[in-house]
Amino acid sequence: MKSRRPAVIVLALLATTGCGLTGTDPAERNGSKVNMQQAADKADTLLQETLSAVTPGLHWVHEASSDSGCPGRKNTGSVTRGISIMTVVSEQRRGALLGVIERNWKSRGFKITGVNQDKELPAIYASTPDDFRMDVVVGYAGQFHLSVATPCFTESPVAAPTPAPNTAPRQGDFPWRPDMHDPFWSATN
Repeated sequence: MKSRRPAVIVLALLATTGCGLTGTDPAERNGSKVNMQQAADKADTLLQETLSAVTPGLHWVHEASSDSGCPGRKNTGSVTRGISIMTVVSEQRRGALLGVIERNWKSRGFKITGVNQDKELPAIYASTPDDFRMDVVVGYAGQFHLSVATPCFTESPVAAPTPAPNTAPRQGDFPWRPDMHDPFWSATN
């Protein structure tokens, strides 16, 4: 007769790590239900922690927040939060800023899932251990955009982001172009 001990050990490990018997749904980890608002708050924190790693600091504003239901998963949804950098980052400094962000993400245990090395519109994509998807994208006129998309969590209302931008929103249609100069990030030499 074969021993059942290895199967018992595997089941015990699955139960204590939050996988297997209870599913891998992040909303059910550690016996608690995480809702979309809590996930949005974490996304805001991830963005702020990324910004705080950049010295000298950058001027930024919120982008439109969005939330949607998760296909095939009843009563769940995900949230996307984003910010636009209003500091002019010169072509000569873009690689340095991308490097600072990438090193910060790696030091926090995030996995780099992709890199677009396009000379004009580079980007870096990452995921946290709990599957929040992050990216930094350089867009038109060298403007940096940071965003975080959450995994699916228990459906709930989602409020606007609470961190206060360090510069006022601009008038006119979005996206607003960077217009704040910095002695370091805007330098062309």
